[in-house]
Amino acid sequence: MSQENRALRGLTLNHIDAGFVLGTTSTYTTTAATSCSIGGKFAVSLGVQTNTASPTTDARTAAAFVALGDNQACALVWGVNDAGAIQLCQGPIVDTEVGVTTTAGAFKVAPPFPALPDDFCPIAYGLVRTAPSAAAFTPGTSNWTATGITASVHEDVSQLPDRPQIV
Repeated sequence: MSQENRALRGLTLNHIDAGFVLGTTSTYTTTAATSCSIGGKFAVSLGVQTNTASPTTDARTAAAFVALGDNQACALVWGVNDAGAIQLCQGPIVDTEVGVTTTAGAFKVAPPFPALPDDFCPIAYGLVRTAPSAAAFTPGTSNWTATGITASVHEDVSQLPDRPQIV
């Protein structure tokens, strides 16, 4: 077996762009069913989702998400477990530059990705920033479009990049 083929063994990979988008509340929508492999084995597909409630607990810790205060940011990773259930993990919270009233400040550094469970295939990731006047933002319960919140999503993830891409 060639070296290249050995490197492909046991991959966790999303095979399709699910068309993941954030809703206007704490929901999300997908336009296609997922097709993932976790550790080289196919996972159960997550069907198309329409205005579905985002998870309210971290798939890695099973604890409620940590709220972001003023001038903070974090990376969020949505994924599917091998049973085909949606999962969400929150990365460490980092400080941003100080924003202006309802405008979130620029990133000082890209927030790091969270550690992910073994039973997890990423399908999308997002970055959330808060402005000085924003109410505390809690993933899964706060509105993505609330005043003072800047949330972006990268839906075309087959594997996570080395670090979040700031757009």
